[in-house]
Amino acid sequence: MYLILFRIAEVVYLITALGVIIVIISENRNPIKTISWIMVLIFLPIVGLVIYAFFGQNYTKRRNISLRYYRKIKKRPLAELNTTELIDYPTRHTDLIKLLRNLNDAPLLQGSSVEFFIAGRDKFDAMFRDIDQATDHIHIEYYAWDDDIVGNQLKNLLINKSAQGVKIRVIVDAVGSWRVKKRFYEELRSAGIEVEEFMKVTFPMLTSHANYRNHRKIVVIDGRVGYIGGMNIADRYINGVSWGNWRDTHIRIEGKGVQGLQSVFLIDWFMVSKSLITARIYFPPLESFGDNQMQIVTSGPYSSDREIMQGFMHAIFYAKSSIYIQTPYFIPPDGLFEALISASVRGVDVRLMVSRKSDSVMVQLASRSYFKRLMIAGIKVYFYEPGFLHSKLTVIDDSLTLIGSANFDNRSFEQNLEVEAFIYDECTASQAKSIFLEDQKNSKEIVLREWIKRPVWLRFKESFVRLFTPLL
Repeated sequence: MYLILFRIAEVVYLITALGVIIVIISENRNPIKTISWIMVLIFLPIVGLVIYAFFGQNYTKRRNISLRYYRKIKKRPLAELNTTELIDYPTRHTDLIKLLRNLNDAPLLQGSSVEFFIAGRDKFDAMFRDIDQATDHIHIEYYAWDDDIVGNQLKNLLINKSAQGVKIRVIVDAVGSWRVKKRFYEELRSAGIEVEEFMKVTFPMLTSHANYRNHRKIVVIDGRVGYIGGMNIADRYINGVSWGNWRDTHIRIEGKGVQGLQSVFLIDWFMVSKSLITARIYFPPLESFGDNQMQIVTSGPYSSDREIMQGFMHAIFYAKSSIYIQTPYFIPPDGLFEALISASVRGVDVRLMVSRKSDSVMVQLASRSYFKRLMIAGIKVYFYEPGFLHSKLTVIDDSLTLIGSANFDNRSFEQNLEVEAFIYDECTASQAKSIFLEDQKNSKEIVLREWIKRPVWLRFKESFVRLFTPLL
């Protein structure tokens, strides 16, 4: 009897797995990703189906908003931008600016100041001061907002500002902030603050890396001041973790660059609330606050253009002198990986900095499988030693700075909703490069001859995990 039931279950599984494989193939995904999923289903019976159910399904076909309507909505806030497009683009980056404008409707915004933060306490203090001075509206969008000391400080500050008549809207990712109890959000809502969660899932604790998350970190205050970078709202950005500090980079923007952040937020607000906001009050006239010219670029599963990835690709391909990259997760798409190698071979000073220890063992193993070839090509690879380097900062040719929420991996470039500032200014690039070089003092360069002497079993484990990089 049990044998019969087992055989029936076996047949049902085989039919189900075969059906899933047919679906995966018919979706015309990246061939490497397709093969990876087929391997999971074949070598991990039953478990493979469960993993696919959580992480593998292509939800872009069930998007919250159609691609045509998404583009239509995107142009509405942009139409309210009180800015004049510069006729003369920065000479070095004219083609990149045009690419991002055509791909992403990202206008070149001039007249902004940029202030860097490399310590969580400094960033939160500055942001809380700006929020406390708000008079009209506050828009906040974070992947993770923890119910801890910093999280509650922000919550209480927003409640006070709402009582003063300031309009406040908040977007949090349902997975990134899954540990936060409903009570936390209800306190905000009870104070008149609008709070929306992005794409709720049934079992968030089992899907910490679920596909299609809103990974953006955006704050806009009165349409004049904005924040973007790698920091979420959590105590770890101040206190670190048990094994070291938590190093991240964030920027404060004042000026017309904020209008780009505002546009992104209002589009995302429509996606979660179905409420379209384009009033001119959210795009107030702004004088010049500095010499920075920038584009605020987004990407996500609702577009097949992979805008941020294409921006990185173009910038790397046309780099002349240097490329410095800080990233917590290095699992690059093949095209970007080859672009870095090509840049180094033609004489560009390419440096990559990652943490020696990561918060994701699997990603750490997969990342290290790339290092040998990078070093053979002449790329310098550094391990950040004091703790976890969560910074997402790239500096190219001492004139272009890229900072935002995107990691240097497949998930950020292809699956998550991300936002990135492309900043065209030599002074800002100099500051960003100084940040990299200061962290380099606390890092150790990997030596190729030592790297290849590591145990065979360890190198095999890294190579094996790399087979599943499309799924990480």
